[in-house]
Amino acid sequence: MSYLIEIKLEEGDPSKATPEIIQEREVAIFDLLEKNAFVIPKETNFVGPYRLNLRIFERRLVFEVFNSDRERIVEFQLSLVPFQQVVKDYFKICKSYLEAVKRLSPSKIETIDMARRGIHGEGARVLQERLEGKVELDDDTARRLFTLICVLHYGDWFES
Repeated sequence: MSYLIEIKLEEGDPSKATPEIIQEREVAIFDLLEKNAFVIPKETNFVGPYRLNLRIFERRLVFEVFNSDRERIVEFQLSLVPFQQVVKDYFKICKSYLEAVKRLSPSKIETIDMARRGIHGEGARVLQERLEGKVELDDDTARRLFTLICVLHYGDWFES
């Protein structure tokens, strides 16, 4: 019963989202809802399934967790500072990948894609570390949630 049944994003300026960003968001949400592991520590006595609202407020990532009846059960916030570099790197490599697809050989595209996946995995590990004691995620859930963190405020929250 420790899984997500709904994910909502409270996004910033939607005009900044490219078609690629919109596609990444939709795929990540779809994949998350198909299969995920979202475990709140047993000592809280909260039982899933859960509904999750994600938003960024004052340079903090806010997780609002609700039960299946839409009653808020817990909220926690994470500083975005630990994510800044990995998100910047991830967006740079994604841009390189999209440009490479248009003009480079398959072997070079694969090399860039391997780097992209590595950076994405690092972002997922940072997320798991930051959520320690609050919620446990499996690797796939962490990767997809990291994707959603990246698209929440595309282009503006990590540029300072």
